Amino acid sequence: MPAYLYDLMARRAPSPAKVFIETPEGRKLTYGDLHAGSARIANVLRARGVEPGDRVALQVEKSPDAILLYLACLRAGAVFLPLNTAYTPAEIEYFLGDAKPRVFVCDPATREKLAAVAQGAGVAHVETLGVREDGSLVEAARAASADFADVARGEDDLAAILYTSGTTGRSKGAMLSHGNLASNALTLVDYWRFTEKDVLIHALPIYHTHGLFVAMNTLLLAGGSMFFLPKLDPDLMLQLMGRGATTMMGVPTFYTRLLAHPGLTHEATKTMRLFVSGSAPLLAETHREWTARTGHAILERYGMTETNMNTSNPYDGDRVPGAVGFPLPGVSVRITNPETTQELPRGEIGMIEVKGPNVFKGYWQMPEKTAAEFRTDGFFITGDLGKIDERGYVYIVGRDKDLVITGGFNVYPIEVETEIDALAGVVESAVIGVSHPDFGEGVTAVVVPKKDGAPDEKQVIAALEARLAKFKLPKRVLFVNELPRNAMGKVQKAELRKTYGDLYKK
Repeated sequence: MPAYLYDLMARRAPSPAKVFIETPEGRKLTYGDLHAGSARIANVLRARGVEPGDRVALQVEKSPDAILLYLACLRAGAVFLPLNTAYTPAEIEYFLGDAKPRVFVCDPATREKLAAVAQGAGVAHVETLGVREDGSLVEAARAASADFADVARGEDDLAAILYTSGTTGRSKGAMLSHGNLASNALTLVDYWRFTEKDVLIHALPIYHTHGLFVAMNTLLLAGGSMFFLPKLDPDLMLQLMGRGATTMMGVPTFYTRLLAHPGLTHEATKTMRLFVSGSAPLLAETHREWTARTGHAILERYGMTETNMNTSNPYDGDRVPGAVGFPLPGVSVRITNPETTQELPRGEIGMIEVKGPNVFKGYWQMPEKTAAEFRTDGFFITGDLGKIDERGYVYIVGRDKDLVITGGFNVYPIEVETEIDALAGVVESAVIGVSHPDFGEGVTAVVVPKKDGAPDEKQVIAALEARLAKFKLPKRVLFVNELPRNAMGKVQKAELRKTYGDLYKK
């Protein structure tokens, strides 16, 4: 049995001479380079004692060599464990202690402070990997053989562990198998019409499922190419749209920043066929403005660390602003009552549950938590609240933990946010529940105003009075320059709740 996911990539690869990755500095890696380079690193891992099933953790900046390491892990039968570059040494200590990797790879600049952390966690080997083809791993790979006998892997063998953010407690390691990743990528190749002709603008981080698995695996299985950017760069991205790029995957921030660029026009995007947005909700206003400026309708989809992609707006057909589309082929989605677990009819809000070959194998070393997150019929409880309309489109209304319960009534933040965002003078908003002595939680709106013509607190509340039931009205409306977000553009409501936790204390 061959290395399951890597073998699938190799069998579908185009000519070895075709370029897969091109960086802004001009570095290019062909498909042949991917095969030889990943073999060299796989040989280094084997020399470091990595056996099938061992974890290889890394906290490095985005680079083509980090992708070679990912592929090397697939070939060596190791479990790839990418870590957010923003994690502190204290956080890294937890992840290494929990996952117990055989090898930890860090940036050359951070080796001194992280080597002791790794040693304390029992990591056998610490290697370094920089963005300029430097570091001990690259040096060792240069001296290694470009031939490697891939380790046999099956669809149920682990390919990766991705840790969740841990905003509600201890971070959990989602175990993703070769079959999970392969099935989802193959589905996306077909559903989003990817071919060898596609050139993706890749400006996402690669420690997250979006940039690593959704983008990387999909393009590799399609035999396409990518412009590999270290981060969001509107000037460069617009230039690349004129250099043969055909697709882009991004988060809402990508689109708002590009909309602020005067160079974004129909003409500038004429070679593009697909713009995908995910990882955070896209404002309906952004969706409509993008279409007006470019002639393209952004395709929104819904996924998560534990499942990769679950739903997508159609390639052909209505891409509905605010909706995340239909369940992908092979994926089942249902809405249930969080308390009774009974399936709800169309249009009613409840817990989103999913089932399919994309759904992860469980949480690393947390069998009880894993059991608690799955129904007896195999459906995974996502923790997201949503609904399915009469046409079958899925809508996300928020996380279960973001639900506001005020005076015994349930308030879904997205409902209030949608009304506030539609007001003149408002850029965006976030609605949270804050401890309140009389109501349990007070509905609280945090608003980013436009520079000109912004409403004040009384005007916002007055405008909402005709649109929302009284119990849904914000007790307070607060104004900020920007909302706190993580690297993927998600608003960090936990940070807002912490900041304004004493707002209603008497």
